[in-house]
Amino acid sequence: MRGWVATLLAGTMVLALAGEPASAQQPRISGDAWTAYKAKFLDPSGRIVDNGNGNISHSEGQGYGLLLAYLAASPADFEQIWYFTRTELLLRNDGLAVWKWDPSATPHVTDTNNASDGDILIAYALALAGSAWNRADYITAATRMAQSTLSETVVDSAGRTLLLPGAQGFSGAERDDGPVINPSYWVFEALPVMEALAPSKQWQKLSDDGLSLLKAMQFGPRKLPAEWVSLKRQPQPAEGFDAEFSYNAIRIPLYLVRGGVTDKALLTRLKDGITVSDNTPAIIDLTTGRSKRPLSDPGYRIVNDVVACVLDGAKLPSEALQFAPAYYYPSTLQLLGLAYVGEKHPECL
Repeated sequence: MRGWVATLLAGTMVLALAGEPASAQQPRISGDAWTAYKAKFLDPSGRIVDNGNGNISHSEGQGYGLLLAYLAASPADFEQIWYFTRTELLLRNDGLAVWKWDPSATPHVTDTNNASDGDILIAYALALAGSAWNRADYITAATRMAQSTLSETVVDSAGRTLLLPGAQGFSGAERDDGPVINPSYWVFEALPVMEALAPSKQWQKLSDDGLSLLKAMQFGPRKLPAEWVSLKRQPQPAEGFDAEFSYNAIRIPLYLVRGGVTDKALLTRLKDGITVSDNTPAIIDLTTGRSKRPLSDPGYRIVNDVVACVLDGAKLPSEALQFAPAYYYPSTLQLLGLAYVGEKHPECL
């Protein structure tokens, strides 16, 4: 991410956006949009409710909530979300978050494994907020999570640096087809910040190898990556998972452009591969290339809209600009897309 500098002040890591004093933080998300998002998905306890998935909460959702609260310049909401995250999910001994919290289960945490994308999102948001709002406690918490992510889920395998989806269950020692990765777990924009928090050359290697893998993963007629990929030999869809491009993977193009990746061939292949009609992305059966389900929510469609803006300067359609949240996940993607375009490509609005 260009523009970031890392400095040490009084022994504490501080990340500052070059040219933008912390006191001058400008919201990247409108107050009305953030208010609507909170009303729909933010429980008074501070948990982000995934209303499309049995009203559970998870580390990914908490990380997204923290990032959106930062982008909305809302310290009070950020602290509310962080309180739930640290008290209900940061239960593991290694400093990572348990991935799932179920309101209908007792105890609420039924699976103590982590999800590395959720950990990265949480650490990234804490670092941004800690810098902008002079919160050393956020920087300290972000540093520990970055260090734990590096030690527990970033691994070297066959010359590549990989991000395992969780600390347990995905390595070559644990699966016959392992290591298994999820390419949508690479939050490219966060990796330079993770490196500043927990200095290591592995972060840049992780970013480079993640991009190389996306270029290599061209499965089926539409030449798309799978949700879950075995890297035991050549990349191929992992055993025990549907060979499809689905809800996880839909965010890959958005993560690429938010992370500053503008590779036209890669972005065009992804955009063309996931689109079925009228610029609408879909869940794709990788074996046949057929659509299994169109993803017509504006939050899914905005992924293609943002790519078209970056590649061709196309203006976002009116429906992408209208935020009427229905389900947690596409609503989150829509706000991330709008925040990015508003900051980096206002000419597309």
